[in-house]
Amino acid sequence: MKNARRAFLIQTALAGTAVAAGTAARRDGELGAPERIIQGGVPWVEGTADGPPATEGSGFKFFSAAEQAFIRAVVERLIPNDEVGPGAIEAGVPFFLDRQLAGPFGRGDHFYLAGPWKKGAPEQGYQSRFSPAELYRNAIKAIDAHCSRQFGGRAFAALGADELDALLKDLEAGKVELDDGVDGKSFFNMLLQNTKEGYFGDPIYGGNKDMGAWKMIGFPGAHYDYSDWIARHGERVAIPPVSIKGRPGWRET
Repeated sequence: MKNARRAFLIQTALAGTAVAAGTAARRDGELGAPERIIQGGVPWVEGTADGPPATEGSGFKFFSAAEQAFIRAVVERLIPNDEVGPGAIEAGVPFFLDRQLAGPFGRGDHFYLAGPWKKGAPEQGYQSRFSPAELYRNAIKAIDAHCSRQFGGRAFAALGADELDALLKDLEAGKVELDDGVDGKSFFNMLLQNTKEGYFGDPIYGGNKDMGAWKMIGFPGAHYDYSDWIARHGERVAIPPVSIKGRPGWRET
């Protein structure tokens, strides 16, 4: 199980990091100060390629207390903590998800949400009338209602580890019928993708606390130059990781 977890995380690390850093920046909708952005990118304005502002604060803005319990329970099963590396909770994934859903990504600023809402093929992408924030909120409510019916009144967060794993597998396989028009499979896929983004993304977005996921897989992060390593195949890159915003006491040499 431990080797399987390491293999899963390493296989998704590069894709997850690239997607997380890239999509998070796009979802934030700003590169540099908003007042300096010119729609369409022309003409060029100095400073528009500046890094996005870091996620600040510590409290939750989007999730209610019950939703926080759900999210903590589910991400702990998706990426548990062990001797290989930090789990999703230790990496701050719940906080990352909260901040993403409280912002432009949660509103669906980059999603086409107009009808008709027919069930599409996987290659057609996101097909829902819900924005991501609405999907999370409605899905959590629907899954808790399903659990209450199936498990004697218990909410999702109150289930045991084996019960959680079995339910998550059924959600992934599309075997769970949920209320209020929620597609359980679509929600699971989004949640899993967002969890990996929060786990492997740059800490500037609120997850990957202390760059723990990068340290685990040996990813050096946002260094400006890797030219010395291009031809050194199979070697571990012996550079401490650094975030977009740097790290305490860091400077390039």
